[in-house]
Formats: sequence, structure tokens, C-alpha cells
Amino acid sequence: MSLARIYSRAQVGINAPEVIVEVHLGNGLPAFHIVGLPEASVKESKDRVRSALENSKFGFPDQRITVNLAPADLPKDGGRFDLAIAVGILVASGQIVCSDIHKYEFYGELALNGEIRGVNAILPSVLAAKEQDRCCFLPLANDSLASLVNGVKRKAVSSIAEVWGDLLNQQPLPLNIQYPDCTQAPDFLLDLSDVKGQPGAKRVLEIAAAGGHNLLFLGPPGTGKSMLAQRMATIMPTMSDDEAIATAALYSIIGQSIDLTNWRQRPFRNPHHTCSAVALVGGSSNPKPGEISLAHNGVLFLDELPEFERKVLDSLREPMETGTVTISRAARQMEFPAQFQLITALNPSPTGCHNDKRATPDQVMRYLSRVSGPFIDRIDLQIELPRLTSVELQSSKPEETSAVVRARVEAAYYLQLKRQGKVNARLNNKEMSIHCDLASTELQFLARASEKLALSPRSYHRIIKVARTISDLKGAERISLNELKEALNYRAFERLLAQLTKY
Repeated sequence: MSLARIYSRAQVGINAPEVIVEVHLGNGLPAFHIVGLPEASVKESKDRVRSALENSKFGFPDQRITVNLAPADLPKDGGRFDLAIAVGILVASGQIVCSDIHKYEFYGELALNGEIRGVNAILPSVLAAKEQDRCCFLPLANDSLASLVNGVKRKAVSSIAEVWGDLLNQQPLPLNIQYPDCTQAPDFLLDLSDVKGQPGAKRVLEIAAAGGHNLLFLGPPGTGKSMLAQRMATIMPTMSDDEAIATAALYSIIGQSIDLTNWRQRPFRNPHHTCSAVALVGGSSNPKPGEISLAHNGVLFLDELPEFERKVLDSLREPMETGTVTISRAARQMEFPAQFQLITALNPSPTGCHNDKRATPDQVMRYLSRVSGPFIDRIDLQIELPRLTSVELQSSKPEETSAVVRARVEAAYYLQLKRQGKVNARLNNKEMSIHCDLASTELQFLARASEKLALSPRSYHRIIKVARTISDLKGAERISLNELKEALNYRAFERLLAQLTKY
């Protein structure tokens, strides 16, 4: 047989499209050509494949070898196709005879001695192979990560000789190697009990964790804004299997190792205020996920908010609404998930505090106007943190731990999932009319408050969602007037702007 068809996978964003590796051995002068829009790293695979086969004691055909990577219009890069090309040559030259070769997929980079090295983005590949009900031959280095996907058939290989022995049934490889479950119960180094005082801020943090709401801390330096934000992940519900795998898949794309002992813990990303829009949202000529995608199903914390460039902050506005980010380039377009919870912190003045008389109201307004109104409009909860008194700082009174708060958060979280299948912050207008129905008294109160505070329609709906979360934390079926009043109270930034414009 002089023609072979081997299945593999490319990596395009979070997706792993199928690639058919066609190998043809023809007459003519000995040559080795790879076609199908290969990048430089794929073109170089012919030298790796030749050396790997010869050093593994296989015969390298002295013929004209043509390798086609189909579909031809899909760019291919990296060394992930080395193993598939090598197996295709062995099948086409008759050194491997396997009638079930169409039931397998192959990924891996070859060393010159025939060993198989790990590749990036293994999770999207095995997830796609699972849908096609194919068995994956993948590098041993990637197998423990791939084992997180339930129901996928896989064989871990460390050399091309092992692949040959398995396909010829001479030395079959074990199917689905089982690894000990090393997932540990959450053991966070940080705990909410470390924060002295600030009961109002802790209450808002609990509401945000329960309902998936965005949050803004406003206050002078040293009031605990960063400490509270860093402890958000300790009170959030544990990720489900699907959420954890989706987040791990994003990290596997950028080649970052994943700690299997805490892979279910929600990510916490804290980019510096000098980061660019591309670093935050994602991009480059070959688009990669940015900080907002790496915070998928977790927390994105932006400290010193006005120090970020305005265009960088405004680039977050669309992903905050849609939960996805689409990166368009001349050559390709990619979409990455970005369902993150945003926590921001800022000082109310360039001098630290707006009433320290070191800055005029105009200077404070110029400082705060670096953050656009539409961006603030997308933040559900805004609270001002007061300075701590010496009594609160020196208090030895035990504070509530993260475990206690997390128990209440999880009860409200699972109540929302049971009722509507998602957290309150992600409800659309149609779903709100069903699950956030208000009585006439509450509607009249909210209408008066909306007129007096000049709330935008987006802010109006976000107040109702926050009130729904407060009701869920209480275990109440309907939203009452008290919950609406509490939700309206969490608009500290807007109140500060209104106070400054009086002067």
C-alpha cells in the first residue's frame, strides 16, 4: 500500500479541528515534500521524522514522499503532527499493517532518537477525539492531564517503537492508564478571617461570590481592598468538572503547566496596570488568550483602576456582557471564553482620599474620569471602605472564616442553578421577567429611585439581579423591599461623583 490516511488535530484557539495526514509514496527521485499550508515548524518535521525512523531501526522509503495535511486552507504549526506523519510513512511503506487505523488519532513531537515529546493544547484535542469516538495515541508527558477528561480512550506512548508494537498487536499498550486522584480539598493560604473589620465589604464580597456579580472597592490606601479581593476565590463555589476542564484547556493552549492537586480551584488573575490591551484581552498575529480568558470561571482583579489606560479598560466592556472575546486578525478569527468576575479597586483621589484637602474637586474629577461611565455602568456592586480605627486594628476578636462564608455562598449558588441553570448576574431580560418578578410596591419604589438617581437601564436591571442574589442568600422566594434598598445602597462610586459635581 503506497497511500495512508492518518488522523490528527490542529490547534485553533480553543478548538482542535481535525487534520487528515495523507502520505503517498511515489516513483521518482527520492524527495520528501509536505503540503497543506504548513508553517516553518511543520516543514522542519521531515528532518525529525527521518532521523526518528532511522534511529528506531525502521526503514525509511527511498522514494518520492508526499505528505498532505488536509484541509489545505487551515494553517498548521508546531511539532504536533510529527507522530502522525511518521505513522503514515510506516503504514504507506507496509511496515505497519492495521485495518483499524481510522479509529485512532496521533499527536506528538518526535525527538531524533524516536522518543515522543509532549505538545501544547492536548485537552482540546482529546475532547474533540472523544466526540468522534476515536482512541488517542498521545505523549506520556501529556497523559496525566488528558486523564482529566472522562470517557476518552487514550494510549500513552514514549517512543515510536511502542506505537509500532501496539498497532501490530505485538506489545499492546494499556488503555486509559489510571492515575491516583490527587485532587486535594481546598487548602487556601489566604482566609477571609485575616481581614480586620470591614463588615460591609465582606458582605458585598459574599453577595458577589454568590451571584457572580462584578465588584468595585473604593477607599483610601490601607483599608484592605487588595486583601479582600485576593480572598474572593476562597469563598467562591468549587468548579464543576466541565468548568475546570474548560479553564484547564485555556492554560494548556499557552503551554502553562497545570497542578493536578488543585486544578479545580478557581483562577485568580491580577495583571499590573501597565499591561496592554492585547495582554488583557488576547491577540498577537497568532491569537492567544489574554488575562480575561485565563480568568475564565474565576476572578480578574484590577488594582489601581484609574492607572490603567482608558482604552484598555474599555476593551473589557463587551466581554463583560457576552462572556466571550472574539479576536479578529487579517489571517484568522478566534473566539475565546471569558466568563470572569471582575473585582476592581481604586483610591477616590490622586492623593489617596478625596477629603484630605490635598486635591481640589476638579483634580479629583479628572482623576476619576479616567474610568469611563459605560465601564462603571457594568459593575453591579460599588462600596466605599472606611479607614479602620485603632480599636479595629488591635482587635483580637475572631473574624468569620472563608469556610463559613463559602457554605452560605454555595447554598445560594446551587439554589440559582436549580431554579434557572445559571448565576443571577448572567440572566437576560427575558429570564429576569420570570425569575426576578417584582410586586407593585417594589416596582413603584424602584421607579422612584431610578428617576431620582438617574439610573441607566443597565444599572436598573443590575440592581434587580443583586436584590435577587440577596434574597437567595436569605433563602427567600421573592424579592422584597429590603433587598432592593440594600442593592441600591451599593452604588458608592456614583454617589461620590454626584457629591463632587455639587461643588
